[in-house]
Amino acid sequence: MNPNSVERARRARRWMTPGMGVKRWFALFGACTFIGAVGFLHFTWTGPLHFVATRWILWLNSFTKPEVLPLWVVGTVVMGLALAGALTAMTMLNRSVLRSVGTDPRQAVNVIYSRTTLARGPRVLSVGGGTGLSNVLSGLKAYSSNLTAIVTVADDGGSSGRLRESLDMIAPGDLTDCYAALSDSPVLSRLLLHRFSRGDGLEGHTFGNLLLATLSEEQGGLGGAMQDIHEVLNMRGAVYPATTQPATLIARLKNGQEVRGESRLSAVIEPGTLSAGAIGIEEVRLDPPDLPTLGAVQGAIEAAELIVLGPGSLFTSIIPALLVPGIQAAIRASAAPLVYVASIMTEPGETDHLSLDDHIRMIDRHLGRVPDVVLVNSEAVPDAVQTRYRLTGAALINPHSSHPAFKLLLRRRPMLLAGQAHHDPDKLAAALLELIGERLRRRSA
Repeated sequence: MNPNSVERARRARRWMTPGMGVKRWFALFGACTFIGAVGFLHFTWTGPLHFVATRWILWLNSFTKPEVLPLWVVGTVVMGLALAGALTAMTMLNRSVLRSVGTDPRQAVNVIYSRTTLARGPRVLSVGGGTGLSNVLSGLKAYSSNLTAIVTVADDGGSSGRLRESLDMIAPGDLTDCYAALSDSPVLSRLLLHRFSRGDGLEGHTFGNLLLATLSEEQGGLGGAMQDIHEVLNMRGAVYPATTQPATLIARLKNGQEVRGESRLSAVIEPGTLSAGAIGIEEVRLDPPDLPTLGAVQGAIEAAELIVLGPGSLFTSIIPALLVPGIQAAIRASAAPLVYVASIMTEPGETDHLSLDDHIRMIDRHLGRVPDVVLVNSEAVPDAVQTRYRLTGAALINPHSSHPAFKLLLRRRPMLLAGQAHHDPDKLAAALLELIGERLRRRSA
Protein backbone atom coordinates (compact mmCIF):
# COMPACT_ATOMS: atom_id res chain seq x y z
CA MET A 1 0.00 0.00 0.00
CA ASN A 2 1.15 3.52 -0.77
CA PRO A 3 2.81 5.06 2.34
CA ASN A 4 0.97 8.34 1.73
CA SER A 5 -2.36 6.50 1.70
CA VAL A 6 -1.47 4.76 4.94
CA GLU A 7 -0.56 8.07 6.57
CA ARG A 8 -3.81 9.69 5.39
CA ALA A 9 -5.81 6.75 6.76
CA ARG A 10 -3.95 6.99 10.08
CA ARG A 11 -4.71 10.70 10.34
CA ALA A 12 -8.37 10.08 9.51
CA ARG A 13 -8.68 7.42 12.23
CA ARG A 14 -6.98 9.70 14.74
CA TRP A 15 -9.65 12.36 14.15
CA MET A 16 -12.16 9.84 15.55
CA THR A 17 -10.22 9.24 18.77
CA PRO A 18 -12.43 9.80 21.87
CA GLY A 19 -11.78 13.08 23.62
CA MET A 20 -10.45 14.97 20.60
CA GLY A 21 -13.35 17.44 20.77
CA VAL A 22 -13.94 17.13 17.01
CA LYS A 23 -16.68 14.55 16.43
CA ARG A 24 -19.23 16.53 18.45
CA TRP A 25 -18.75 19.59 16.27
CA PHE A 26 -18.97 17.58 13.06
CA ALA A 27 -22.23 16.09 14.37
CA LEU A 28 -23.54 19.54 15.26
CA PHE A 29 -22.54 20.84 11.84
CA GLY A 30 -24.42 17.99 10.12
CA ALA A 31 -27.52 18.47 12.27
CA CYS A 32 -27.56 22.21 11.70
CA THR A 33 -27.10 21.69 7.96
CA PHE A 34 -30.09 19.34 7.90
CA ILE A 35 -32.23 21.69 9.98
CA GLY A 36 -31.18 24.59 7.78
CA ALA A 37 -32.16 22.64 4.67
CA VAL A 38 -35.59 21.89 6.15
CA GLY A 39 -36.04 25.53 7.16
CA PHE A 40 -34.96 26.72 3.73
CA LEU A 41 -37.45 24.33 2.11
CA HIS A 42 -40.29 25.66 4.28
CA PHE A 43 -39.30 29.22 3.55
CA THR A 44 -39.16 28.75 -0.19
CA TRP A 45 -42.29 26.55 -0.36
CA THR A 46 -44.56 28.84 1.67
CA GLY A 47 -42.86 32.19 1.28
CA PRO A 48 -42.37 34.70 -1.49
CA LEU A 49 -39.99 32.31 -3.33
CA HIS A 50 -42.70 29.66 -3.73
CA PHE A 51 -42.79 30.11 -7.49
CA VAL A 52 -39.00 29.74 -7.81
CA ALA A 53 -38.94 26.69 -5.49
CA THR A 54 -41.69 24.99 -7.47
CA ARG A 55 -39.87 25.51 -10.74
CA TRP A 56 -36.60 24.21 -9.17
CA ILE A 57 -38.24 21.04 -7.87
CA LEU A 58 -39.94 20.40 -11.20
CA TRP A 59 -36.60 20.92 -12.95
CA LEU A 60 -34.93 18.34 -10.70
CA ASN A 61 -37.82 15.95 -11.20
CA SER A 62 -37.49 16.23 -14.96
CA PHE A 63 -34.22 14.26 -14.80
CA THR A 64 -35.88 11.22 -13.20
CA LYS A 65 -39.04 9.17 -13.34
CA PRO A 66 -40.90 9.57 -10.03
CA GLU A 67 -42.01 5.94 -10.07
CA VAL A 68 -38.36 4.83 -10.41
CA LEU A 69 -36.55 7.45 -8.35
CA PRO A 70 -38.90 9.29 -5.96
CA LEU A 71 -38.43 12.97 -5.36
CA TRP A 72 -37.39 12.38 -1.73
CA VAL A 73 -34.47 10.28 -2.94
CA VAL A 74 -33.38 13.07 -5.26
CA GLY A 75 -33.68 15.51 -2.38
CA THR A 76 -31.53 13.28 -0.15
CA VAL A 77 -28.82 13.06 -2.80
CA VAL A 78 -28.86 16.81 -3.33
CA MET A 79 -28.72 17.43 0.42
CA GLY A 80 -25.80 14.97 0.76
CA LEU A 81 -23.89 16.73 -2.01
CA ALA A 82 -24.57 20.07 -0.35
CA LEU A 83 -23.31 18.72 2.99
CA ALA A 84 -20.18 17.35 1.35
CA GLY A 85 -19.57 20.71 -0.28
CA ALA A 86 -20.05 22.50 3.03
CA LEU A 87 -17.59 20.17 4.77
CA THR A 88 -15.07 20.65 1.98
CA ALA A 89 -15.41 24.42 2.29
CA MET A 90 -14.97 24.22 6.08
CA THR A 91 -11.91 21.97 5.70
CA MET A 92 -10.27 24.25 3.16
CA LEU A 93 -11.01 27.29 5.34
CA ASN A 94 -9.35 25.60 8.33
CA ARG A 95 -6.33 24.68 6.20
CA SER A 96 -5.98 28.28 5.06
CA VAL A 97 -6.14 29.51 8.64
CA LEU A 98 -3.58 26.92 9.81
CA ARG A 99 -1.18 27.79 7.01
CA SER A 100 -1.50 31.48 7.79
CA VAL A 101 -0.34 30.88 11.38
CA GLY A 102 2.54 28.63 10.29
CA THR A 103 1.05 25.21 11.09
CA ASP A 104 1.17 22.31 8.66
CA PRO A 105 -2.48 21.18 8.20
CA ARG A 106 -1.31 17.58 7.95
CA GLN A 107 0.07 17.82 11.48
CA ALA A 108 -3.01 19.47 12.96
CA VAL A 109 -4.55 16.16 14.06
CA ASN A 110 -1.27 15.18 15.76
CA VAL A 111 -1.16 18.48 17.66
CA ILE A 112 -4.78 18.16 18.80
CA TYR A 113 -4.26 14.49 19.68
CA SER A 114 -1.19 15.37 21.73
CA ARG A 115 -2.88 18.20 23.60
CA THR A 116 -6.14 16.37 24.35
CA THR A 117 -5.93 12.57 24.36
CA LEU A 118 -2.25 12.29 25.33
CA ALA A 119 -2.63 15.04 27.94
CA ARG A 120 -4.80 12.59 29.91
CA GLY A 121 -2.12 9.89 29.78
CA PRO A 122 -0.24 8.54 32.83
CA ARG A 123 2.38 10.67 34.56
CA VAL A 124 5.63 8.78 34.10
CA LEU A 125 9.02 10.01 35.28
CA SER A 126 12.16 8.40 33.85
CA VAL A 127 15.69 8.71 35.20
CA GLY A 128 18.88 7.90 33.34
CA GLY A 129 20.72 8.93 30.21
CA GLY A 130 21.99 7.90 26.83
CA THR A 131 20.22 5.56 24.42
CA GLY A 132 18.34 3.69 27.15
CA LEU A 133 16.42 6.70 28.40
CA SER A 134 15.66 8.00 24.91
CA ASN A 135 14.22 4.54 24.04
CA VAL A 136 11.87 4.70 27.02
CA LEU A 137 10.66 8.15 25.99
CA SER A 138 10.21 7.35 22.31
CA GLY A 139 8.05 4.36 23.24
CA LEU A 140 5.93 6.08 25.90
CA LYS A 141 5.23 9.27 23.93
CA ALA A 142 2.68 7.36 21.81
CA TYR A 143 0.55 6.95 24.95
CA SER A 144 1.07 10.07 27.04
CA SER A 145 2.42 13.60 26.94
CA ASN A 146 2.76 13.65 30.75
CA LEU A 147 6.33 12.42 30.53
CA THR A 148 9.30 13.80 32.42
CA ALA A 149 12.91 12.77 31.89
CA ILE A 150 15.60 13.49 34.47
CA VAL A 151 18.91 13.23 32.68
CA THR A 152 22.37 12.70 34.10
CA VAL A 153 24.82 15.42 33.08
CA ALA A 154 28.15 14.13 34.40
CA ASP A 155 29.50 13.02 31.01
CA ASP A 156 32.98 14.41 30.34
CA GLY A 157 33.87 12.75 27.04
CA GLY A 158 33.32 13.46 23.34
CA SER A 159 31.35 16.50 22.23
CA SER A 160 29.80 16.95 25.69
CA GLY A 161 33.20 16.97 27.37
CA ARG A 162 34.63 19.54 24.97
CA LEU A 163 31.68 21.91 25.40
CA ARG A 164 31.65 21.41 29.14
CA GLU A 165 35.33 22.25 29.43
CA SER A 166 35.17 25.23 27.08
CA LEU A 167 31.98 26.83 28.43
CA ASP A 168 31.85 25.50 32.01
CA MET A 169 28.37 24.10 31.35
CA ILE A 170 26.63 20.83 32.19
CA ALA A 171 27.13 18.00 29.70
CA PRO A 172 24.48 18.37 26.95
CA GLY A 173 24.83 15.03 25.11
CA ASP A 174 22.25 12.89 26.90
CA LEU A 175 19.87 15.85 27.06
CA THR A 176 20.05 16.15 23.27
CA ASP A 177 19.13 12.47 22.82
CA CYS A 178 16.06 12.88 25.03
CA TYR A 179 14.95 16.12 23.38
CA ALA A 180 15.13 14.37 20.01
CA ALA A 181 13.08 11.45 21.37
CA LEU A 182 10.27 13.67 22.72
CA SER A 183 10.16 16.33 20.01
CA ASP A 184 6.92 16.28 18.01
CA SER A 185 8.79 17.55 14.95
CA PRO A 186 10.46 14.77 12.91
CA VAL A 187 12.65 17.38 11.21
CA LEU A 188 13.89 18.81 14.49
CA SER A 189 14.49 15.33 15.90
CA ARG A 190 16.71 14.52 12.93
CA LEU A 191 18.56 17.82 13.07
CA LEU A 192 19.25 17.60 16.81
CA LEU A 193 21.15 14.34 16.32
CA HIS A 194 23.10 15.50 13.26
CA ARG A 195 26.80 15.23 13.99
CA PHE A 196 29.20 17.45 12.05
CA SER A 197 31.90 15.43 10.29
CA ARG A 198 33.96 18.42 9.22
CA GLY A 199 34.54 22.07 10.01
CA ASP A 200 37.11 23.68 12.28
CA GLY A 201 35.68 23.59 15.80
CA LEU A 202 32.46 21.90 14.63
CA GLU A 203 33.71 18.40 13.84
CA GLY A 204 32.36 15.85 16.33
CA HIS A 205 29.64 18.10 17.75
CA THR A 206 25.93 17.48 17.23
CA PHE A 207 23.59 20.29 16.29
CA GLY A 208 21.60 19.64 19.47
CA ASN A 209 24.67 20.01 21.67
CA LEU A 210 25.54 23.31 19.99
CA LEU A 211 21.95 24.52 20.41
CA LEU A 212 22.00 23.75 24.12
CA ALA A 213 25.43 25.37 24.44
CA THR A 214 24.05 28.52 22.79
CA LEU A 215 21.06 28.67 25.13
CA SER A 216 23.25 28.00 28.14
CA GLU A 217 25.59 30.82 27.15
CA GLU A 218 22.72 33.22 26.50
CA GLN A 219 20.78 32.40 29.69
CA GLY A 220 23.76 31.93 31.98
CA GLY A 221 23.02 28.21 32.31
CA LEU A 222 20.45 25.75 31.02
CA GLY A 223 18.29 26.08 34.13
CA GLY A 224 16.80 29.33 32.91
CA ALA A 225 16.37 28.11 29.35
CA MET A 226 14.13 25.08 30.00
CA GLN A 227 10.87 26.73 28.95
CA ASP A 228 12.44 28.13 25.78
CA ILE A 229 13.83 24.72 24.85
CA HIS A 230 10.51 22.94 25.33
CA GLU A 231 8.68 25.51 23.22
CA VAL A 232 11.23 25.64 20.42
CA LEU A 233 11.42 21.85 20.11
CA ASN A 234 7.65 21.29 20.42
CA MET A 235 8.10 18.73 23.18
CA ARG A 236 5.65 15.96 24.03
CA GLY A 237 6.66 16.00 27.68
CA ALA A 238 9.56 17.61 29.51
CA VAL A 239 13.29 16.94 29.81
CA TYR A 240 15.35 18.33 32.69
CA PRO A 241 18.99 17.98 33.70
CA ALA A 242 19.51 16.25 37.05
CA THR A 243 21.41 19.34 38.17
CA THR A 244 22.14 22.75 36.71
CA GLN A 245 25.74 22.80 37.93
CA PRO A 246 28.67 20.96 36.32
CA ALA A 247 29.60 17.87 38.31
CA THR A 248 32.35 15.27 38.14
CA LEU A 249 31.69 11.56 38.63
CA ILE A 250 34.13 9.89 41.03
CA ALA A 251 34.28 6.10 41.20
CA ARG A 252 35.89 4.22 44.07
CA LEU A 253 37.18 0.82 42.99
CA LYS A 254 37.38 -2.33 45.09
CA ASN A 255 41.15 -1.95 45.31
CA GLY A 256 40.73 1.46 46.94
CA GLN A 257 41.70 3.48 43.86
CA GLU A 258 39.57 6.48 42.91
CA VAL A 259 38.88 7.47 39.32
CA ARG A 260 37.73 11.01 38.49
CA GLY A 261 35.66 11.41 35.34
CA GLU A 262 33.23 9.10 33.61
CA SER A 263 35.36 8.80 30.47
CA ARG A 264 38.34 7.44 32.43
CA LEU A 265 36.59 4.39 33.89
CA SER A 266 37.06 2.15 30.87
CA ALA A 267 40.74 3.09 30.73
CA VAL A 268 41.27 1.87 34.29
CA ILE A 269 39.08 -1.25 34.14
CA GLU A 270 39.83 -3.12 30.95
CA PRO A 271 36.55 -4.59 29.64
CA GLY A 272 36.17 -8.36 29.91
CA THR A 273 39.34 -9.04 31.91
CA LEU A 274 39.40 -11.63 34.68
CA SER A 275 40.56 -8.95 37.07
CA ALA A 276 37.41 -6.87 36.56
CA GLY A 277 35.76 -8.51 39.54
CA ALA A 278 38.74 -7.66 41.74
CA ILE A 279 39.06 -4.02 40.74
CA GLY A 280 35.45 -3.33 39.81
CA ILE A 281 33.48 -0.31 40.98
CA GLU A 282 32.58 -0.29 44.67
CA GLU A 283 30.62 2.96 44.67
CA VAL A 284 30.33 6.31 42.89
CA ARG A 285 29.75 9.87 44.05
CA LEU A 286 29.53 13.35 42.57
CA ASP A 287 31.84 16.29 43.15
CA PRO A 288 30.61 18.66 44.45
CA PRO A 289 28.10 16.59 46.47
CA ASP A 290 25.60 19.36 47.32
CA LEU A 291 24.27 19.92 43.83
CA PRO A 292 21.13 21.97 43.17
CA THR A 293 18.19 20.73 41.14
CA LEU A 294 15.29 22.53 39.51
CA GLY A 295 12.01 22.94 41.39
CA ALA A 296 10.21 21.52 38.36
CA VAL A 297 12.15 18.26 38.79
CA GLN A 298 11.04 17.79 42.39
CA GLY A 299 7.47 18.70 41.43
CA ALA A 300 7.49 16.10 38.66
CA ILE A 301 8.72 13.40 41.06
CA GLU A 302 5.97 14.22 43.54
CA ALA A 303 3.29 14.08 40.82
CA ALA A 304 4.56 10.91 39.12
CA GLU A 305 2.40 7.79 38.94
CA LEU A 306 5.40 5.68 37.97
CA ILE A 307 9.15 6.26 38.34
CA VAL A 308 11.40 4.38 35.93
CA LEU A 309 15.13 3.81 36.33
CA GLY A 310 16.96 2.85 33.15
CA PRO A 311 17.57 1.02 31.02
CA GLY A 312 21.14 2.18 30.67
CA SER A 313 24.60 2.15 32.16
CA LEU A 314 24.25 1.65 35.90
CA PHE A 315 27.20 3.72 37.10
CA THR A 316 27.30 6.40 34.41
CA SER A 317 23.65 6.92 33.41
CA ILE A 318 21.33 5.89 36.24
CA ILE A 319 23.09 6.28 39.58
CA PRO A 320 24.66 9.74 38.95
CA ALA A 321 21.21 11.31 38.63
CA LEU A 322 20.13 9.60 41.87
CA LEU A 323 23.04 11.17 43.76
CA VAL A 324 21.68 14.71 43.46
CA PRO A 325 20.30 15.35 46.98
CA GLY A 326 16.96 16.85 45.94
CA ILE A 327 16.22 14.02 43.51
CA GLN A 328 17.31 11.34 45.96
CA ALA A 329 15.10 12.67 48.76
CA ALA A 330 12.07 13.13 46.49
CA ILE A 331 12.25 9.59 45.06
CA ARG A 332 12.67 8.11 48.52
CA ALA A 333 9.56 9.94 49.70
CA SER A 334 7.47 9.22 46.59
CA ALA A 335 4.52 6.83 46.87
CA ALA A 336 4.80 5.99 43.16
CA PRO A 337 6.12 2.52 42.25
CA LEU A 338 9.84 2.52 41.48
CA VAL A 339 10.65 0.35 38.46
CA TYR A 340 14.15 -0.68 37.46
CA VAL A 341 14.47 -1.83 33.85
CA ALA A 342 17.28 -4.36 34.09
CA SER A 343 20.08 -4.23 31.56
CA ILE A 344 20.33 -7.13 29.14
CA MET A 345 24.12 -7.04 28.75
CA THR A 346 26.94 -5.92 30.98
CA GLU A 347 28.56 -2.55 30.38
CA PRO A 348 32.19 -3.08 29.29
CA GLY A 349 34.57 -1.64 31.86
CA GLU A 350 31.77 -0.86 34.33
CA THR A 351 29.58 -3.81 35.25
CA ASP A 352 31.54 -6.82 33.94
CA HIS A 353 31.47 -8.34 37.41
CA LEU A 354 27.88 -7.54 38.44
CA SER A 355 24.93 -9.94 38.56
CA LEU A 356 21.28 -8.86 38.43
CA ASP A 357 21.17 -8.95 42.23
CA ASP A 358 24.28 -6.77 42.35
CA HIS A 359 22.57 -4.17 40.14
CA ILE A 360 19.62 -4.03 42.55
CA ARG A 361 21.93 -3.77 45.57
CA MET A 362 23.87 -0.91 43.96
CA ILE A 363 20.64 1.04 43.39
CA ASP A 364 19.63 0.50 47.01
CA ARG A 365 23.10 1.49 48.22
CA HIS A 366 23.21 4.77 46.31
CA LEU A 367 19.51 5.72 46.43
CA GLY A 368 18.45 4.28 49.76
CA ARG A 369 15.41 2.55 48.25
CA VAL A 370 14.97 -0.88 46.67
CA PRO A 371 12.96 -0.87 43.42
CA ASP A 372 9.38 -2.10 43.78
CA VAL A 373 9.54 -3.86 40.41
CA VAL A 374 12.47 -5.11 38.34
CA LEU A 375 11.52 -5.51 34.67
CA VAL A 376 13.55 -8.26 33.01
CA ASN A 377 13.61 -9.18 29.35
CA SER A 378 12.18 -12.67 28.80
CA GLU A 379 13.21 -13.14 25.17
CA ALA A 380 16.30 -15.15 24.33
CA VAL A 381 19.18 -13.19 22.85
CA PRO A 382 20.35 -14.99 19.67
CA ASP A 383 23.81 -16.57 19.82
CA ALA A 384 24.99 -14.48 16.88
CA VAL A 385 24.03 -11.29 18.71
CA GLN A 386 25.77 -12.42 21.89
CA THR A 387 28.92 -13.22 19.90
CA ARG A 388 28.89 -9.75 18.35
CA TYR A 389 28.57 -8.11 21.77
CA ARG A 390 31.28 -10.28 23.29
CA LEU A 391 33.72 -8.79 20.81
CA THR A 392 33.15 -5.44 22.55
CA GLY A 393 33.66 -6.93 26.01
CA ALA A 394 29.95 -7.21 26.91
CA ALA A 395 28.32 -10.36 28.29
CA LEU A 396 24.75 -11.48 28.89
CA ILE A 397 23.46 -10.78 32.40
CA ASN A 398 21.76 -13.78 33.98
CA PRO A 399 18.09 -12.66 34.17
CA HIS A 400 17.46 -14.61 37.38
CA SER A 401 17.87 -13.76 41.05
CA SER A 402 19.23 -15.86 43.87
CA HIS A 403 18.04 -13.44 46.56
CA PRO A 404 14.69 -14.55 48.09
CA ALA A 405 13.35 -10.99 48.43
CA PHE A 406 14.57 -9.85 45.00
CA LYS A 407 12.91 -12.83 43.30
CA LEU A 408 9.54 -11.38 44.25
CA LEU A 409 10.36 -8.12 42.46
CA LEU A 410 11.07 -9.64 39.05
CA ARG A 411 8.61 -9.22 36.17
CA ARG A 412 9.59 -10.94 32.94
CA ARG A 413 8.28 -9.44 29.72
CA PRO A 414 9.34 -9.76 26.05
CA MET A 415 11.25 -6.54 25.39
CA LEU A 416 14.09 -7.44 23.01
CA LEU A 417 14.82 -5.33 19.96
CA ALA A 418 15.23 -7.60 16.92
CA GLY A 419 18.86 -8.18 15.99
CA GLN A 420 20.14 -6.30 19.04
CA ALA A 421 20.64 -6.79 22.75
CA HIS A 422 18.74 -3.62 23.57
CA HIS A 423 15.18 -2.93 24.67
CA ASP A 424 12.54 -2.38 22.02
CA PRO A 425 10.88 1.01 22.76
CA ASP A 426 7.35 -0.17 21.93
CA LYS A 427 7.59 -3.43 23.90
CA LEU A 428 9.12 -1.63 26.87
CA ALA A 429 6.37 1.00 26.81
CA ALA A 430 3.71 -1.74 26.74
CA ALA A 431 5.30 -3.43 29.78
CA LEU A 432 5.40 -0.15 31.74
CA LEU A 433 1.79 0.70 30.86
CA GLU A 434 0.77 -2.76 32.05
CA LEU A 435 2.29 -1.96 35.45
CA ILE A 436 0.36 1.32 35.61
CA GLY A 437 -2.86 -0.50 34.70
CA GLU A 438 -2.30 -3.05 37.47
CA ARG A 439 -1.76 -0.29 40.02
CA LEU A 440 -4.92 1.53 38.95
CA ARG A 441 -6.96 -1.68 39.22
CA ARG A 442 -5.62 -2.33 42.71
CA ARG A 443 -6.51 1.21 43.80
CA SER A 444 -10.05 0.94 42.46
CA ALA A 445 -10.64 -2.54 43.95
